[in-house]
Amino acid sequence: MKAIPNLITLARLVLTLAVFGALSVAASGLCESLDLFWFAFWGFTVAAITDFLDGWLARRWQAESLAGAILDPIADKVLVAGAVVGLAINGDHVAALAGGLMLFREFAISALREVLAPRGLRLAVTLLAKAKTTLQLLALSAALLRLASPPWLGAEISLGIDLALWLAAIATIWTGIEYGLSARKALSEAR
Repeated sequence: MKAIPNLITLARLVLTLAVFGALSVAASGLCESLDLFWFAFWGFTVAAITDFLDGWLARRWQAESLAGAILDPIADKVLVAGAVVGLAINGDHVAALAGGLMLFREFAISALREVLAPRGLRLAVTLLAKAKTTLQLLALSAALLRLASPPWLGAEISLGIDLALWLAAIATIWTGIEYGLSARKALSEAR
């Protein structure tokens, strides 16, 4: 039972690959795009839910593990990166630009953590960073829904999705700045 949270995380990785595969095939024009877009939307949504579920189960069952601590953030980044790239290759320019900013921050903070770890320094995950992840997943899910939806979706809803993407990007950059300042402080105290 204690392995279930890690199995859910692994399932998220596999589902993410299937979502990206569907978006890639849709972009190539080899298959009917609408069904692939719906699959991508629902697959991403289920994968996003597992991001909450695996951590909740690990804490509830006291099954937190080193493997889970390593796999979970990787699965999160792969999920976001797969959706951003998949949306970009299917012509969603707002998702490509806002998502590019999100990915830049994600990789920069991962690199920063790698630099700090050998010095015994750690950046604790903040509440705002957890909210940022939720915003990213909701905004990207909405953008995938827009791909799957008919053109009459409406300009207002489409604009709302674009705003959600930018809000997620701003929150992502903001938390990156916070982590950068925390790392600078930790490094100066460690000297």
